[in-house]
Amino acid sequence: MLGNRIGGVRQVEVDASDAGQRLDNLLLRELKGVPRSHVYRLLRRGEVRVNGKRAKPELRLAAGDRVRIPPVRQEESASGQSEPGERMAAGVEARVVYEDDRLIVVDKPSGLAVHGGSGLAFGVIEALRASRPDVRLELAHRLDRDTSGLLLVAKGGVALRHLHALLREGAVAKRYLALVKGRWRLGRKRLDLPLATSHRQGGERVVRVHVDGKPSVSVFEPLERFGDLATLMQVDLETGRTHQIRVHAAYSGHPVAGDDKYGEREFNQRLREAGLRRLFLHATRLEFQWPDTGRRCELTSPLPADLEGVLSRLR
Repeated sequence: MLGNRIGGVRQVEVDASDAGQRLDNLLLRELKGVPRSHVYRLLRRGEVRVNGKRAKPELRLAAGDRVRIPPVRQEESASGQSEPGERMAAGVEARVVYEDDRLIVVDKPSGLAVHGGSGLAFGVIEALRASRPDVRLELAHRLDRDTSGLLLVAKGGVALRHLHALLREGAVAKRYLALVKGRWRLGRKRLDLPLATSHRQGGERVVRVHVDGKPSVSVFEPLERFGDLATLMQVDLETGRTHQIRVHAAYSGHPVAGDDKYGEREFNQRLREAGLRRLFLHATRLEFQWPDTGRRCELTSPLPADLEGVLSRLR
């Protein structure tokens, strides 16, 4: 990445290592300390230009593109810090379960966001960047804040492009464990239900099954039943939409335990009595093959102790 000194308007030329990156991700990296909301405001206003033209956040950049970045004040975050603290960075580093020259895998705990924004100063990616300032790190995919489990972080543009291509093609096997309401009687069930995102008053994002939504496929399979109260499910994703498992489960009449947005209040209360203090959804397995080397990557994360404790009490 080539560019002039931070201060006034910058003209940044995209090099080969950044080709394929989304425009918003490049801006968030280049404008460290600037709130995400302000970065997206600059894009909406057309103050950011690519090759002299307005551009959308999701634009994929090509080598040689010239990005105009307007002058902005390097504001401090809501916490009064411009970088994650050492304690947070160390905590995220302790959750790294795999690393090689192109990939970091974090076993993310529930309650920790994958990135800053929406009132949160920092997340997993900011903490990793703070502890590894000389490495370009980018999220390959995302997990909801309340979902625990395996999260892929790419090192450099080439690895990121490979992972994004695999995810788009459905070539990354993604498996979750979820506890859902009621006795599941459908056996192994493939739910092919399109999902659309809308916004309620106040800006809250809500996903729903809708004929005009994006194709979304989840495969549910029961593992263990707890009478008529709940069923432990294995869920394999063929697509990766926002809130996909939670919405598909709720639509089928079996909402995920602990889901305050799409779930059922009375069921959640009964599970709280069994010790559940969070969403019962865990990303337990990821498997894929690097397209350039043929090397397979198989990663697993066991169910966290707090969720195992809930199952033990239900048994």
